[in-house]
Amino acid sequence: MALDIFLFPCLSDNYGVLVHDPVSGRTASIDVPDAKAVLDALQAKGWRLTDIFTTHHHVDHVQGNLELKAATGAVITGPAREADKIPGIDRTVREGDVIDFAGHPVEIFETPGHTLGHIVYYFPQDEVAFVADTLFALGCGRVFEGTLEEMWRSVEKVGALPADTKLYVGHEYTESNWRFAMTVDPTNQALIARGEVIRQLRAESKPTVPTNVAIERATNPYLRAATAELRQSMNLPNGTPAEVFAAIRTAKDNFKG
Repeated sequence: MALDIFLFPCLSDNYGVLVHDPVSGRTASIDVPDAKAVLDALQAKGWRLTDIFTTHHHVDHVQGNLELKAATGAVITGPAREADKIPGIDRTVREGDVIDFAGHPVEIFETPGHTLGHIVYYFPQDEVAFVADTLFALGCGRVFEGTLEEMWRSVEKVGALPADTKLYVGHEYTESNWRFAMTVDPTNQALIARGEVIRQLRAESKPTVPTNVAIERATNPYLRAATAELRQSMNLPNGTPAEVFAAIRTAKDNFKG
C-alpha cells in the first residue's frame, strides 16, 4: 500500500514532512524544524510518530529533535558523518545503506556540499526522495561546508533519479529561485511558464512543492549546467558542467532579488 505523505510549513520558510504507512501505523518525521509544529501535525492526522529521519545538522532541521523524541519515543536516524552534531541520534547511516520503513526500502545517498554529511532518503518503491537542502525547486543549497565540486556531484546525483521521482525539499524558496533562474536562463520557455504557476500558488499561500525530477531537469539552472544555453549565459562556452554549476551558484550567492 502507498505511503501517506503530509507536508506542512514550519518556522519562517521551512517545511516539515510526515511519512506514514497506513498498514503498520509507522510514521516518520523528515527532520524536526519545530517540535510543536510536528506534534500539531501528528495530532491533526491522528498518527503516532515512530521515527525521525535527519538529513543534516543545521539547527533549523534538528532543533526539535530532543523535544519530539521525549514526547514520542521516536528513533532518530541520521548521517554518520555528522553523528556528533545530531541531537539524540540513535542510528547512523552512510552512502549505499538501505534501511527498512514498514516494508518500504529506503536508500541512503550522501550529498555533501551544503554540509559535509548531508544525506538524502530515497524511497524507490514509492518514487519519492526527501532531499532537504541539497536541491530546491529551481535551486540548490548554499555551499557552507563542502566544495562547489562536491555540491555539483550531489545535485547531479539527485538529478539522475528517475524522472517521475517526487522531490520533497526543505524550504519554500521557489519564487525567489525563479527570479534568479530567469537571469541566467531567460529564454527557457519551460522556466517562463513555470513562473506563472509559481506566482499563482504563492498568491494563494499554497506550497510550490513537492516538485519532481523531470520538472527540475527542464527548469532548474543547476541541473542544466551541461547545456549550451547555460554555458553561454555564464560566459563559459567550453566550461565543464562543474565549472558552469560553480559560476551559477556563485552568481546566486550575490543575487539581490
